[in-house]
Amino acid sequence: QVQLVESGGGLVQPGGSLRLSCVASGRIFIIYNMGWYRQAPGKQRELVGVITSGGSTTYADSAKGRFTISRDNAKNTVYLQMNSLKPEDTATYYCNADLVASENAFLSTPRQNYWGQGTQVTVSS
Repeated sequence: QVQLVESGGGLVQPGGSLRLSCVASGRIFIIYNMGWYRQAPGKQRELVGVITSGGSTTYADSAKGRFTISRDNAKNTVYLQMNSLKPEDTATYYCNADLVASENAFLSTPRQNYWGQGTQVTVSS
């Protein structure tokens, strides 16, 4: 079973920084896109940023210039460096991976998205 586990969340003051990590594990054949989404209380889940297997990144306007996504393919890990945090950044941050898992040595599963359980980020003074 493929699992995504986020870590690095916590409480930080406005203007502070935080670095989130997400590690994918299991029978993974190949990972395409990896991304970060967030969901604040009473709000819909929204895209924060995405990084392709080649390293190309896309950010939501709210994250552009403040957040940076990076990945370590050898470790099946994606990071989200968050700087200049604002109270409106408070949310549960979820890791997402677009990947193909392997059933065995010969078969792979269909390409699909996997989600982590989320890590809480609270920006407050």
